[in-house]
Amino acid sequence: MTENRYANHCIICTVESCRHHNDSKNYCSLEAIRVGTHENDPTVPPCTDCQSFTPRSAG
Repeated sequence: MTENRYANHCIICTVESCRHHNDSKNYCSLEAIRVGTHENDPTVPPCTDCQSFTPRSAG
């Protein structure tokens, strides 16, 4: 598991399975993220996605 020491306090994140999740805090370790949607006409928060998500590699 990679330890991400940087915590961007402007991006709160609780997705521990993401490579960019700070390992000791609930923040993203990226400087910025890309947010997108999987819907043609998004109307509620579940319609949006963090397109910067990268799964942690096993091992």
